[in-house]
Order: sequence, then C-alpha cells, then structure tokens
Amino acid sequence: MLLDAGAGPGWRYRDATGAELGRSEGLGIASFRMFESGAMSADPSDPLRADGLAKMDAATLARAFQVTDANPLVGLEGRAALLRSLGAAVGRPGALFDAVAARAVGGKLQAPIILEVLLAALGPIWPNRLSLCGVPLGDCWRHPAIRRDDATDGYMPIHKLSQWLSYSLIEPLEDAGIEVVDIDGLTGLAEYRNGGLFVDAGVLVLADPEDAGRSHPVEGPLVVGWRALTVALLDRIAPMVRERLGVPAETFPLARVLEGGTWAAGRRIAAQLRAGGGSPIAVISDGTVF
Repeated sequence: MLLDAGAGPGWRYRDATGAELGRSEGLGIASFRMFESGAMSADPSDPLRADGLAKMDAATLARAFQVTDANPLVGLEGRAALLRSLGAAVGRPGALFDAVAARAVGGKLQAPIILEVLLAALGPIWPNRLSLCGVPLGDCWRHPAIRRDDATDGYMPIHKLSQWLSYSLIEPLEDAGIEVVDIDGLTGLAEYRNGGLFVDAGVLVLADPEDAGRSHPVEGPLVVGWRALTVALLDRIAPMVRERLGVPAETFPLARVLEGGTWAAGRRIAAQLRAGGGSPIAVISDGTVF
C-alpha cells in the first residue's frame, strides 16, 4: 500500500511468470516479489520478514522494481524514504496487528479504530507534513475555504493511504477471528482514479480550463479542494449505487462501492479519454500521496 502511489504512465514490471504489468498491479506484484527476495528482511537467512526497512535505500528499491532510464518510476526516492521512516517508527510492521487487535471489545472492532491506531503509529513517517500542537498530521492540508473557530481552522484531513491500509487490514483481521464493524465509519479514498472519475464525467469542472494543461503541487488549493470534493462526492454516490443495485449499506459498504465501482470506472474512462489513462489533473507528487 505504501509503495502503491502513482507509478507514472511509462513504468512496467516484468514478472518471472511472464506477466508484464504497470500501475497498481505492477507495483503490487513488484512489492510482493521484493518481500519474497528478502530485500525487506534484516536477516538474509530468513527472507520472509519486514524488519529491515529502516535501511532501505533507493538503489535497492530501483533494482526490485526494475527501474532504469528507459523504465522510470515516479517518486522513487520518496518511496524509499517512506519505507525507512516506517521501519524507524514501528520496527516490524506486523506489530501493528497486535496494537489493532488489542482494541477489539468482545471480539468486535470498529473500523475507525483501525485508522486511529494507524494514524498514531504512522503519523511521523510522512515527509514535510503539517503538525498541530506538536502532533504530525500526515495527509492533512490547508485550504482557504475551510473555516473553523478553533485550532483546526484551515485544515483539511484526508488520510488516503492510511484509510486504504485500514480497509486492507479488515480481511486479515477477520481471518484472525476479529469481527470488524462500522466499515462505513471510514471515508472514500481521495486519489486520482476516484477523483478523476468526477472530473472526466463532468461532475467537477475546473474554474480555469487552462489548469488542465498545468502541473499542480499536491499541497496547492486546487489539488486539496479536488481531493476533498472527491471524498464528499463518494458519500453521495454510494447510496445511489446501492439503490440501483437493490442492496443495503450493511452488505454493500462504501469499500465495495470504491473497489468495484468508482475506482474501476475512473480507470476505464481515463483510458478512453487519454493515452496511457493518466489523471485528468497533473499533480506534482513525491510518491507518498497518490
């Protein structure tokens, strides 16, 4: 999940099985193969461990992800730095399971508690982020339209990667015998597939059409506003999808709307509109947000 920020349109991973994959699928397979190889382990004789992340460097990541001048990967240095920070913050990532499982009550765990644990544990790993009262905020940004009468004035929390990890941990936790409830207590994911769907479908329209041809910083008001509106619109679209399919929220939570619906649709329409299927809004990212 931490390595699956946007790869860029040109990067591909050639697997030993013969498969050649790009984007999320390629990043997922490359990450798994990297783990299998022992590159994440502190003990070469015991490869299937992830307790050596604090020593991760860009060269190791580049080899594992087959990065060359002809096969560039966006944000390589940022990804390596993020893994090092993760290793420094939690040592062995598997320990997060114990911290999450300990919050279960009567065998049940509310999904927002997963996010709460992850935000507390992973807050320090995100580079160059805002802090409030000494607490690192992670994927939280300023936007002039956010007005409050307290210390959070101007702050827009999004936490896309942390929530994605929260969703991803639900099935492993349930496999371990913990029932995860209140899944809709998490929000939609503000990334370029979900957000791109709303732009490409004309739901969101740029105030300045020329912005479509510019690259925008991830902390800028256009990108922060786009991501915030994506979260809000996903809450609007979820009940519409359920109504169309005739299913209740209890059996069709927002996570299903995202995975099989908006994300897939965003990718499909992007491929129809642009060569390479990239984002409709170009974002200058360090590899740790999208």
